[in-house]
Amino acid sequence: MSPSELRIEISAGPQRLRLFRGPRLIRQWPCSTSLRGLGETEGSFCTPTGRFAIAEKFGDGEAVGTIFKARKPVGHCDLQASLRPQADEDWVLTRILWLRGLQAHNANTRERYIYIHGTNHEYAIGRPASHGCIRLASAPLLELYDLMPLGAEVWIGP
Repeated sequence: MSPSELRIEISAGPQRLRLFRGPRLIRQWPCSTSLRGLGETEGSFCTPTGRFAIAEKFGDGEAVGTIFKARKPVGHCDLQASLRPQADEDWVLTRILWLRGLQAHNANTRERYIYIHGTNHEYAIGRPASHGCIRLASAPLLELYDLMPLGAEVWIGP
C-alpha cells in the first residue's frame, strides 16, 4: 500500500481523528489535541496545524499500555486506571507515530516531538487535554499504527 492511499485528518474542534483511503472515510475515533489550542511556536505546547507525514513509528511488538520515555519502553501502565481521573504523570503509551511538518510554518514539528500516541488519561479523550500531541485510546491507536505506513500524510486543522 502506498503512503498516499491512506491519510489521517485530525479536527481540533470536534476532537476527531478520521482515517481515509483515497476520498473514502474508513474509520474515525475521538482524540485529544492540546489544552492550549493550535499553534506552531516552540515551547507553546500547542498542537501544530497543516500537512504532516509520519516520519517514524515506535512500539512494534510492545504490550498494550507500554510506557515510553524518549521513545524507549520503560514500564507498563494499568489501562483500567487510565479510564478515570488521576493525578499521576502524563505518559506516552502503547505506540508512537512521530510527525514531520511538510510546510514552512510547521517545519519544527519533529523537533517539538509531536506524536500521535496513547495516554494514561483516556478519560479525557474527546476534549482538548494534551501538551501538543494527539492522544488516542490504546485500542484505536493499535489499529491505526498497524495500518499507517511511514510517509503517510496527516492533516491537522480546526
